[in-house]
Amino acid sequence: MFTTQRIGIWSEPARFTVAAERTIAYAEATNDPLAPHLDGTQAPPVFAVVPGFDVMAGQTLAAAPEDAAGRILHGRHDLYISRPIVPGDVLSTRAQVVGVHGRSSGVVVTTLVETEDAAGEPVNEQYFTGFFRGVRHEGDAGRTTPEVPAAGTGGEPLADVVQKIDRDQTHRYADASGDRMPVHLDDDFARGAGLPGIIVHGLCTMAFASHALITRTTGEPSRLRRLAVRFSAPARPGQEITTTVRHAGPNAFSFDTVDDRGVQVLSSGRAEFAD
Repeated sequence: MFTTQRIGIWSEPARFTVAAERTIAYAEATNDPLAPHLDGTQAPPVFAVVPGFDVMAGQTLAAAPEDAAGRILHGRHDLYISRPIVPGDVLSTRAQVVGVHGRSSGVVVTTLVETEDAAGEPVNEQYFTGFFRGVRHEGDAGRTTPEVPAAGTGGEPLADVVQKIDRDQTHRYADASGDRMPVHLDDDFARGAGLPGIIVHGLCTMAFASHALITRTTGEPSRLRRLAVRFSAPARPGQEITTTVRHAGPNAFSFDTVDDRGVQVLSSGRAEFAD
């Protein structure tokens, strides 16, 4: 059974000192072309998951039965950025489960993650949705992630950005992020879990999409304030992915990403920038 009693219980804070070498490694592991990320001026936006990855994963899995842990997939991620992470930051991150919801095909566990700097000022807030495939839970408790504003698909795209996922991408990303879940590293394990083989980390695909849209919109990663995606299907090492970017209002863009078979891997993408 899933443990709804875990809802609303904060983890102990995780402390993390940001080193330029670590942020640069993350940029390189996600094929990021943006100069402020590659020269260590600031961390890529999706690096926000790294300081609190263990508490985020720990709180999410603590709400699930032990035999369901191998069935988790990343369903959605919604990142709100108060300011970019920079080398020298001393960060404190805590997490709590905010909702457990039974669905016909599995169970959704939503976890809120908050990161502050040494002065207690907010750096980012993010919602992680874990989807446990093929398991059961009756009922709904708590809440899910915030809604993403609907974006029409009419009109010409602002940009179609084609990117190549390298054959060794998942291993490089695991080293840089600390996410060593075996579905990303062990082909036999992934197939045993019902997957076609090793799959790309959802957050790695999200990072690819982030710099695809930044380079084709504002060109200024420091202005990014929200980045939200739904993980519709996993990408595979060696594939090409195409991210389509559209205007979605003042300083806002919608996007989605498909692989080279035409399968949508990211949907309901939303990026919002400061003025």
